[in-house]
Amino acid sequence: MNTIAQLEEEEEEEEIMMVALKNNMTISHCIGELNTPIRHGGSVHGHVVIDRDREMGDHNLFMDYFSPNPRYGEALFRRRYRMSRDLFLQIVGAVTNHDNYFHQRRNAIGRLGLSALQKITAVFRMLAYGVPADATDEYVKIGESTAIESMKRFCRSIVQIYGGQYLRRPNDNDIARLLDIGKQRGFPGMLGSLDCMHWKWKNCTTAWAGQYSGRSGSPTIILEAVADYDLWIWHAYFGMPGSNNDINVLEASNLFSDLAQEIAPPAHYIIQGKEYNVGYYLVDGIYPKWSTLVQTIHQPQGRKKKYFAMRQEACRKVLNVPLEYCNPDLQLSQDLHVFGRKKSYMT
Repeated sequence: MNTIAQLEEEEEEEEIMMVALKNNMTISHCIGELNTPIRHGGSVHGHVVIDRDREMGDHNLFMDYFSPNPRYGEALFRRRYRMSRDLFLQIVGAVTNHDNYFHQRRNAIGRLGLSALQKITAVFRMLAYGVPADATDEYVKIGESTAIESMKRFCRSIVQIYGGQYLRRPNDNDIARLLDIGKQRGFPGMLGSLDCMHWKWKNCTTAWAGQYSGRSGSPTIILEAVADYDLWIWHAYFGMPGSNNDINVLEASNLFSDLAQEIAPPAHYIIQGKEYNVGYYLVDGIYPKWSTLVQTIHQPQGRKKKYFAMRQEACRKVLNVPLEYCNPDLQLSQDLHVFGRKKSYMT
């Protein structure tokens, strides 16, 4: 009897211990949940959801500019988009096929998202007028962050699609055309005008400000470029700190790297009965006196020298017109610098 009683007593103690253990585990789990921060799922706290009626915005945009009988004709389209409608639609098609970010999709509830026309129109509003991304919301019905993301993806797609055609060195046909233009301007053998310009780096970090500050006192990044009369900038070397001068940039750039390896574009011309096989560029007085660089004559004496200086400076001025489209004082350039780091606008 004593043995049976002892066994029953031990079983009761084990049951009590098991219940106590379960209770302790439950209490520990509850305490752990109380101490763990709640992870929110879904929309962001504090984010105001705006019903922009993007479908109606897409419809209005189509009726205004892209329908068979648009409200605004070709002249207004060209003024507001800075190009013809056909060229714009060609770019839209190429970018949409290249990056599926511009495809119009439905969300989880089946509602259509922004169309490619809306996203790329917002990009062109910023490119053509230099307006901030938030200003495109009222007409295009696109959020600020989406407009900025569209701008970055659009620019990246354009470089990847058309880079092989436009971001390249001149081929033999291009060299022949450039030489012909130079000959018509009175400079046989001229390939273009070489010059540098400083872009103000608005968001330069304090640690780098001294390195990138030049004579202007503000951080700048130098662009070395060569352009032709058709606004084709066929050489661009960008990224040198603003504390450098044009000679430092020239020595670091790749413009004459092939020439140093005795590889030169085919340029055959005759001046005063003497044959030459290497083209040259018009430059200002800071550049070194190389055979491939032709400077003006400072304080020219005599009619011939005065005439040469006048023609050289006039030709340089005309050739530098395409670089004005890269002017860092333009509103577009200032807005693009807000998008971020040096890496963003070097790629």
